[in-house]
Amino acid sequence: MIFNEVDPDLKIEVFLNDGDKVNYGDVAFHATGRSRSILKAERLVLNAMQRMSAIATKTNKFVKELQGTKTRILDTRKTTPGIRAIEKWAVKIGGGVNHRFGLYDMIMLKDNHIDFAGGVDQAIEKTKAYLKENDLDLKIVVEARDLEEIELILKHDGIHRILIDNFSYEDTERAVQLIGDQCQTESSGGITLKTARRYAECGVDYISSGALTHSVRNLDLSLKAF
Repeated sequence: MIFNEVDPDLKIEVFLNDGDKVNYGDVAFHATGRSRSILKAERLVLNAMQRMSAIATKTNKFVKELQGTKTRILDTRKTTPGIRAIEKWAVKIGGGVNHRFGLYDMIMLKDNHIDFAGGVDQAIEKTKAYLKENDLDLKIVVEARDLEEIELILKHDGIHRILIDNFSYEDTERAVQLIGDQCQTESSGGITLKTARRYAECGVDYISSGALTHSVRNLDLSLKAF
């Protein structure tokens, strides 16, 4: 897309598609056409490919780690300013699931929202009132900091998912049992590749990780004349 935007006359022959595994020395594509156009597009093409490849690779490691469980890996809004679209695209290429894109496509009540509202009950009631007043149909996700907050959340109808944040393995298992099939469950809070499977085995539907997009090492790629 970048080459085409820079110069529609450039010819691109693709050898590796999105999601393909790569090895050192692999050739991803050939670009043929005006050298000035190729050089103009080079850095943006490489930047995008390097970043997206890193995110897709890290996401796929989580996907493989969670195989055999029902749990799927989610991204977050912790993305690089200006390029959220391609970073979330890369998560999907790696086999992950996109969480909300912004503040407009899902309501998420986190700790600060709950504290500013005066508590779990007030936060949920104010959110439902806002949605009704503005004729909006958005799913509501509520973060819980402990089992008591989960019990408070479960008193309310219409909650799409409970975010089980920074819980121990044992409390996560209790939370999943408490929630049952009343709504979806999501674990978050510093979950790594080493701990992801153990949280998945607690029975949560999703694990979310900001590290998919904010803590990656770009793939080493270069463009060479031939």
